[in-house]
Amino acid sequence: MMKFDDLLAEVNGFGRFQWRIMLMLVIPRLILPFHFLQNNFAAFIPSHHCNISAFDEGDVFRDLSSEEKLIVSIPVEEDGSFSSCQMFAEPQYHLLLNSSNTTMLPTVHCQNGWVYDTSIMKSTLATEWDLVCERKRLNKSTATIFFLGVMFGAAVIGHLSDRFGRKIMLLVSYLITSIFGFASALSSSYVMLAVMRFLTGFGASGVSIVSVVLSIEWADIKHRSSLLILLSMDWSFGGVLLGALAYLVNDWRYLMATSTSPLLPALIYWWWIPESARWLVSQGKIHPAYFYLSKCAKVNGRKQFMDDLKPEDLLKITALENENKKYSLLDLVRTPKLRRLTAIAGTVWFGVACSYYGISLNVSGFGLNIFVTQLMYGFSEVPAKIFCLFSINKFGRKFNQSGGLLLTGLCLFCNVIIPPDMAAFRTAVAAIGKMFSEAAFTVLYLYTTELYPTVLRQNGFGFCSFLARLGVAVSPLVALLEEVWVGLPRLLFSMMASGVGLLTILLPETNNTRLPETIEDVEQSKRLASTSTTNAPP
Repeated sequence: MMKFDDLLAEVNGFGRFQWRIMLMLVIPRLILPFHFLQNNFAAFIPSHHCNISAFDEGDVFRDLSSEEKLIVSIPVEEDGSFSSCQMFAEPQYHLLLNSSNTTMLPTVHCQNGWVYDTSIMKSTLATEWDLVCERKRLNKSTATIFFLGVMFGAAVIGHLSDRFGRKIMLLVSYLITSIFGFASALSSSYVMLAVMRFLTGFGASGVSIVSVVLSIEWADIKHRSSLLILLSMDWSFGGVLLGALAYLVNDWRYLMATSTSPLLPALIYWWWIPESARWLVSQGKIHPAYFYLSKCAKVNGRKQFMDDLKPEDLLKITALENENKKYSLLDLVRTPKLRRLTAIAGTVWFGVACSYYGISLNVSGFGLNIFVTQLMYGFSEVPAKIFCLFSINKFGRKFNQSGGLLLTGLCLFCNVIIPPDMAAFRTAVAAIGKMFSEAAFTVLYLYTTELYPTVLRQNGFGFCSFLARLGVAVSPLVALLEEVWVGLPRLLFSMMASGVGLLTILLPETNNTRLPETIEDVEQSKRLASTSTTNAPP
């Protein structure tokens, strides 16, 4: 019996038609790095100190220089910098003569707000609503709130995509992200911003997972990995563009609006994006599937093959069990192999995402300019993906996945022991770690789509993405542990990356195998176990 992959190979599974799909998805996918990494700039906390303008009422105070006003008003930290959250209860003029000891002087929390250094970012969430000092955790939580939206979006949109189709849910994702992305920029309070960011994340999740699955389901076996890696390049270049964009825009409201704008042209040309013929066949929708396959064959110069094929012949391509059955997330754990697969894959997704964003959301933690660090992070991912492009078929998915995670863990551990005064070296090691982490993340997207059958692919992908976004949501909270010990977050991220790198070994290899179509393909076929052996690295 002919499989769908055989049919796709006949109409050319990596021709002009597939390139056209990929190019149409690249522009809207730029919003992913823009929004996912936006907190590096929108929630940036600049240098700040208490507003001491209330002391200006005294004649002596008014005659002091700016530096002298700070000396008599703000206590000094151990590193010699002025305190960000404390001020003297009243001016201490004697400090102009001897400012060496301020520990015994009475201090109070900032009484009249803060003064911020706007030389890096003119406006951020921290400067807009004073999210510093005791409110600093609210500033950090904006990333967590966004990724909670991404997490729930992955589960909901993933399920609906398996039920109603890839194309319609792609449009829904575009609309949700556009509406609430622009609304975020117009937020008048922190609470409103939190709600808008949650809903933006909900929609952005669909843009991510639906576009990946739609692309993979139109690619043949031989070119699946190449197509996904090329598609994922938009994330790396988007990361570079984000650094430049934040530098030019320099205001959190304009940055959020600009980050959402790539969806506007995508909403216009969405009509020309084809539905997944593989999904249509799995749902028994033969005539729409035949229409899109004929279109693919025509564009790829294989029209004659489809002319010889009748719509009814598509029924013979694959025998799906219970064609009219509606599948849900529960089907991921009903059978033994799928249950084991889901448990392992979900854990790996959690660890990969948490450690990846542990690096990505820390552009200010290594001592260099945040715009330069973001550019370095973006550029570092390109060689990783080029390497994956050539190694993923030669050495297999498992080797690249596990190796990338173990090397990520090593780089993160190195940054725990490298002295803080070696800022440039620490940033370089972090960028290398991010390169390996991005390589692992890229492989994982392809790996997961190959592990799950067509009837549950979007459900499985959505569930894994749900756990990944849970990991991302936890990542900023883990970063708060630097208040206990500055190296603790990096140590935890290192252990997490290394742990799931070892866990990946338990997954089956999928290199050069057909995509499973049904649950029975996963449960009854022995190809997964045998493929793991035949494609192991030499």
